[in-house]
Amino acid sequence: MTSAATKSPAVVLLSGGLDSATTLAAAVAEGYRCHALTFDYGQRHRFELAAAARVAKALGAADHRVVRLDLTAAAGFGGSALTDAIEVPKAEYAQVQPAAAGIPVTYVPARNTIFLSIALGYAEKLAAFDIFLGVNAVDYSGYPDCRPAFIEAFERLANLATAAAVTGKGQFHIRAPLIHLTKGQIIQKGLALGVDYGLTHSCYDPDMKGRPCGRCDSCRIRRAGFEAAGAVDPLPYPGGT
Repeated sequence: MTSAATKSPAVVLLSGGLDSATTLAAAVAEGYRCHALTFDYGQRHRFELAAAARVAKALGAADHRVVRLDLTAAAGFGGSALTDAIEVPKAEYAQVQPAAAGIPVTYVPARNTIFLSIALGYAEKLAAFDIFLGVNAVDYSGYPDCRPAFIEAFERLANLATAAAVTGKGQFHIRAPLIHLTKGQIIQKGLALGVDYGLTHSCYDPDMKGRPCGRCDSCRIRRAGFEAAGAVDPLPYPGGT
């Protein structure tokens, strides 16, 4: 058995959502010593921060750090329904449809580029040459920074921009193990790895107690994923469905 001291380190971006929890579980199962990294960036759905802490503990992350940023309009950034006073689009669950063409209002400008840049600096300090994130290009909302081309481009950047890479200490790998899976397949994978999805948070517009609205894009994709996986979502939804 490989001891914790001899496991290779990896940085795992952990939002507290379904995909990032599954990604952390996959990295742990591969034998990495996982350093979980969560971002408090002014998101309205701040319940995900507590979810990330729960998930990191449950899945045995070596440590869990929260990085505080301000990507809101008040700080000169923003322009997203996730960070500012912009209505989160909703529809009845029965009306769930594939994501419409175009970039949704829940897109946070350059979010994954910012997060990965910070993760890269952390990884270089740790001599961790694997960075995991839970982006998905199948059942997703149309974000440009969730595409395989973006992941490939950032990996090239990482190996051009770091002292560790250019001096031959190692090559960075941006690992996106869920990128070609459907949401149903992601859930099946996570359940097989022992993920407790009751610890996670996905909703973009929860109520004051953190309960999911059931109608935002993230909720609808999640619920459809559980149905496709033949599993029951442990989170409570309005009306008990």
